[in-house]
Amino acid sequence: MNTINQSHFMDIKILVASHKKAEMPEDGIYLPVHVGRALHPDREFGYQSDAEGDNISIKNPYYCELTALYWAWKNLKADYVGLAHYRRHFSLKTVHRGGWNSVLTGKQAEILCRKHDIILPKKRNLYIETVYSHYDHTFFGEQFDRTRGIISRRCPEYLDAFDKKMKSRSEHLFNMFIMKKMLFDQYCEWMFPILEELEASYDLKSMEPFQARLIGRVSERLLDVWINKNQLKYKEVGYIYFGKNNMHKKIWGFLMAAIFHKRYKQSF
Repeated sequence: MNTINQSHFMDIKILVASHKKAEMPEDGIYLPVHVGRALHPDREFGYQSDAEGDNISIKNPYYCELTALYWAWKNLKADYVGLAHYRRHFSLKTVHRGGWNSVLTGKQAEILCRKHDIILPKKRNLYIETVYSHYDHTFFGEQFDRTRGIISRRCPEYLDAFDKKMKSRSEHLFNMFIMKKMLFDQYCEWMFPILEELEASYDLKSMEPFQARLIGRVSERLLDVWINKNQLKYKEVGYIYFGKNNMHKKIWGFLMAAIFHKRYKQSF
């Protein structure tokens, strides 16, 4: 565990989604959440379980870190709610690599939250691809097509924002954010019904585990859709990645997908 300054007063909770025991920041704003706990009741890490109260913990193989978000939506009280990952944390530094002393502190988070309703990680620029074409080349664009159909039925007022995001050449990824609890609740109320309908349209149990995570992947792009449609202002900050990060493989995979349409079969 790594000690970080805890001199903050606003009630901010940043969930740190993890499926295993991992090093965590000790600042009081961080709440490690054991995702998929319902599937592994014998594993105890000392983290908050996503299987308590109203939850979808059992759906973690498909919803990924969203099982932590759902738990927070239904069970957590705070002024601001955020999400990070055990290997990926917010930082005010611009580089993607760094030590634990570079992770966003409670004091820094409070300053940001007093000025902004939503905090996001720096967007990823796709340059030679659109959001849709990149996803179609790396996974399956048909998943976005189904999502669009669901939005057209459930909330057609979001279609324009969805279409614009599909044509965009940049995106905020990882389902990482910090936002006011009121906005967080509104986002979850909009997003989860869409994802539940998308889930019902697939036989996810028959898919390879890597491909079955499609609900979590699609949701990453819905955040921008929701923010843009509601014309919400946000502040971008950096993020730090802990662990192995083979940029050569990532770049090669991106180019193989963009040029030769070689879909991803594993995480890089």
